Amino acid sequence: MSFVPPAPQHLARAVAELGRRRPVIVSKAIYNTQGIKVIEAGVAVDERVYERLLAHQLATPLEESVGTEPSVNGAVLRRATLALIARQPLFERMVAQPLRRDRLLAAIEAVPLPRPIAFQLTLMHELQPALFQHAVAGALTAAWLGDEGLATQQDLTQIAAAALLRDLGMMHIDPVLLQPAVPLSRDQRRQLYAHPLVSAMLLERHHPFSRELIRAVLEHHEALDGSGYPRQLEGDAITPWGRVLGAADLVAAQHALAPDRFESRLSLKLRMSYRRLDATLVRRLFPLLAPGGAPARDVPLDAVVQRLQTLQQVLSSWPPGPAGLSAERQQVVRDIEERCHALVRMLAAAGAAPEQLPMLVAGGVDRELAFELSLLAEEAAWQLRAIGRLARRRWRLAPGETFPDAMQAWLDDAEAAVGDPVSA
Repeated sequence: MSFVPPAPQHLARAVAELGRRRPVIVSKAIYNTQGIKVIEAGVAVDERVYERLLAHQLATPLEESVGTEPSVNGAVLRRATLALIARQPLFERMVAQPLRRDRLLAAIEAVPLPRPIAFQLTLMHELQPALFQHAVAGALTAAWLGDEGLATQQDLTQIAAAALLRDLGMMHIDPVLLQPAVPLSRDQRRQLYAHPLVSAMLLERHHPFSRELIRAVLEHHEALDGSGYPRQLEGDAITPWGRVLGAADLVAAQHALAPDRFESRLSLKLRMSYRRLDATLVRRLFPLLAPGGAPARDVPLDAVVQRLQTLQQVLSSWPPGPAGLSAERQQVVRDIEERCHALVRMLAAAGAAPEQLPMLVAGGVDRELAFELSLLAEEAAWQLRAIGRLARRRWRLAPGETFPDAMQAWLDDAEAAVGDPVSA
C-alpha cells in the first residue's frame, strides 16, 4: 500500500483539546516553512493558536515545539502496569514470580521517552485512555513473551518500547477511527492501515531506536498468512519481534473486557488464529488462561445458530471473478476464496459445521453451548470483516472505478452479516 502522510490538523486538534484541560505551552518559537514566526515561545495553546497552526505549513513537527507537565514518564507507566495487573488475573499470572515481576516492571519503566514521544503519550493518556491502556497491556505482554532464553534486560526494554509505542501514529489520524463500529470510508481505511508506518516514522524522527525495534512496530499488524497490513508480509518475512508484537496486540485488544469474558474471548481468538500468529507464542500464552474458562452466560441459542448460518452462507458465496481480470486481480479472487474456505474449515473444526447447526438447535437449550457458540460467532464475524477489508484493500480500485457487481453484493452481504453480537 502507498504511504499516507499524517494530516497535521489531527495532532493540532488533539493538542488544542489537551490545552483546554491543562496548560500546554509552546516551548520554542514555531516557524512556517517560509521562515516566518507563527507563534512565540511561552504562549499557551488555545483555540486561537490552533487556528494559526492550521493556517501554516510548519517548518518542524508540532510535537517538537509544545509541552505540558506532568508528562507520561517511567513512574506513570509503572503505575498503569500495576493497575492493569490488579484488574486482570491473566496479567497477574504473567508476574506471579517476584523476580519476573521486578524484571518486567523495570523494563517498562525504562522505556526511552524523549520529550516529543512523552508528549504524544501524554496526549494519548489524557484524550484516549483506552488506547493508552491498550498500549500498556501490549508492552507487558510483549515483555513477558520476550523474557526467555538469553534475553537481556535491554532486550526486554526494547521489546516493551516497541509494543508501548506501536500505536503512536493513531494520535495523528482522524479520531473517529478510534470509535468502535464506525463505518469507514476508503480514505479513512487508508489512514488506519498506515498507522504502523506513521508510528515508525515518529520513532525514527525523535530517537535513535534500533532498526529491530522500528521494524517490529512496522510489523505489529502483519500476519503469517499474509492477511495483515501495511505490507501483507508472510511467514519468515515477519521478524521475531514483529511476531511478538502481533501476539501481544491480540492479547491487549481484549484487556478492557471483564476478566471472565477476556479470558474466554482470548482463548477462542488464539485457537482461531493459528494461521496468523506464531504457534510457539500461542502455545506460551495458553497456560496463562484460567482453567475451566469463564462461567456461561445466557444467550439465545437459536439466534446464535442463525447468525452462524448467515456467516457460513456469506463465506461460501464469494463470487468467481468476471472475465478479463488481470493476473493480479485473479490472484486476489483466489486468495479471498481460500481465506473464506479456511474460516469455514475452522468453524467446522470448532463444532459449527453447516450440517451440525440445525442439530444443535434440535437438541434443546444448553447454556454453556450457547455461550461458547456466541463467542465463536463473534470471532467468525470479526474474521469475516477482516477478509472483506482485505478484499477491498488488495483490489486497489482506481479513481472512479467500482467493484464488479457480484463482488460489491458480496461485500455488502458480508458487512450486513457481521452485524451486532448476539447478547442475552
